Amino acid sequence: MYQIIHERAEDAPAINTLLDQCFGPERHHKTAYKVRANSTAIDAMSFVGISNGELVASIKYWPLLIGNITPAILLGPIAVHPDRQGEGIGVKLIRDTMQTAKDLGHSLVVLVGDPEYYERFGYVSAFDHGLELPGPVDRHRFLVCELIDGALEDVRGMIMGA
Repeated sequence: MYQIIHERAEDAPAINTLLDQCFGPERHHKTAYKVRANSTAIDAMSFVGISNGELVASIKYWPLLIGNITPAILLGPIAVHPDRQGEGIGVKLIRDTMQTAKDLGHSLVVLVGDPEYYERFGYVSAFDHGLELPGPVDRHRFLVCELIDGALEDVRGMIMGA
């Protein structure tokens, strides 16, 4: 069993270890990391999964601007310990935090990830909606989700950290 709680300052070392296990140390060179390089994660949107006193999952969101105008948030990274994948922890983290984001007034969430995994949450191609990233990304992995119907209407442009 596990519980989801707000990330605490003392979780940082365990989160870094988890991210290395899931994505490797080269993750820092990816475009999503560059987008959030000069931003601070949203405290109210940073959670961890704890099981038997051990950190087994982590999720963060970051503030964005699309086309220098439209506020949005970036989901990621989300990580679940390899030994705990397939237990539904990641699904619960995403569903719960997307509801939290909506409750906090956010209307758009952007991410880079596996479309087959994220489509169940309502994510679609960001490129097809005229959004751009300031670096290389596999076109099919750049995704966006409306938390409020119509939030993508007339939204176009480059994504940048806010």
